[in-house]
Amino acid sequence: MIFILSLIWYFTSTWKNSELITDNYYEEELAYQNVIDAKNKAVKLEKLPVYQQNASGINVIFPSEINNSNSKFRIDLHRAEDQKLDIIREMELDQRNSIFIPAKVLAKGNYVLRVMWKKDNEEYQLDYDLIW
Repeated sequence: MIFILSLIWYFTSTWKNSELITDNYYEEELAYQNVIDAKNKAVKLEKLPVYQQNASGINVIFPSEINNSNSKFRIDLHRAEDQKLDIIREMELDQRNSIFIPAKVLAKGNYVLRVMWKKDNEEYQLDYDLIW
């Protein structure tokens, strides 16, 4: 009896917080064609933003023709196993024409980094799988 109770306690204490990535799943499913179009447009560009990761954080460097004066930027870092660890921000590029996400806001685990920008009323998106 104690063994069975111990097993039940062990398995329930090790469950992870598994949630859908979004609360508006069906509405976003209908708009997914826009995401596909944005990804297709991004990969056709001559110069793409470059993603870099090191101990200090994550850096996304944009080509000079994509900048604050002609574009809007959004970064989504999604954790599939825990929505509370997601990072979603609209940002501006720094002096190096990049976006920096410091290590102190990241928890160890798997992320999907979605880099989105809008330039000249055209939307673009690149996705990266990463392990922090």
